[in-house]
Amino acid sequence: MLWFLYSLLSGFFNATSDAFVKKVKLDDIYLISWARFLFVLPLLPIFLFFTKIPTLDAVFWKTMSIFAPLDIVLLLLYIKAIRMSPLSLTLPFFSLTPVFLILTSFLILGELPTFLGVAGIILVVIGAYILNLNQKKYGILGPFKAIFKEKGTILIIIAALIASITANLLKIAVLHSSPTFFIAIHSIIFTTLMSIFFFKRIKNKFNDIKNNFGLLFLIGIANGFMFLFHALAVTLVIVPYMISIKRTSSIFGVIYGGIWFKEKYFAQRLVGAAIMVVGAVVILIS
Repeated sequence: MLWFLYSLLSGFFNATSDAFVKKVKLDDIYLISWARFLFVLPLLPIFLFFTKIPTLDAVFWKTMSIFAPLDIVLLLLYIKAIRMSPLSLTLPFFSLTPVFLILTSFLILGELPTFLGVAGIILVVIGAYILNLNQKKYGILGPFKAIFKEKGTILIIIAALIASITANLLKIAVLHSSPTFFIAIHSIIFTTLMSIFFFKRIKNKFNDIKNNFGLLFLIGIANGFMFLFHALAVTLVIVPYMISIKRTSSIFGVIYGGIWFKEKYFAQRLVGAAIMVVGAVVILIS
């Protein structure tokens, strides 16, 4: 089950990148997002050394022309949502991505999970919901009550839906190129576009970027390996399964939060993490 290992590693590096994001002393999330892709670039020569440059067809370029702008919109919506509303009211809804994927993967790729696989996906989503929810502050229904009160919750649901589309487009692009070559093209396009969009921010806060260079570099390196294992995994299994296992990054996030940042609600989050593990095992069995 190599796809399972790749998906877990993708989740691990995703959580590691997020932990470095929390550690960095830079108060501009847009610039941090830019750095996540900029500092993937040093990895590209290493990645490309082990791969043959593929012949790219029309399907690849058409897919990338849709994927790239959608992925940028996804990132901006995600950032705006978590800045606009409390994390405990927004993040639980981003775990809806695997549920949306059941429909979008069928429509785009013709992929359908088994009945047992759907059960596993739902368990992962429930676990992620509990894990990301501060129950003492908002209650178990807090995020649902906030849908019509907090704009951030609406934005994060839209972001989760877009993520369920881009995950399928990523698989198409990878299958019509190669995992490592896709990462190279994606990182170059993303870095270029974000450098144009955020040029003034980069210029105005260049000293802050320089002072946080080490952590920003680590954010990008971890992000690069996250993409590598993500791209490898989607070539081996249907997308809903891959994304569900990748969402176990929340478990690694709990460990980082409890040990590195001494965060509260550790016991509650371990319960959510345990449910996610059960869901992951069910998916693996399916």
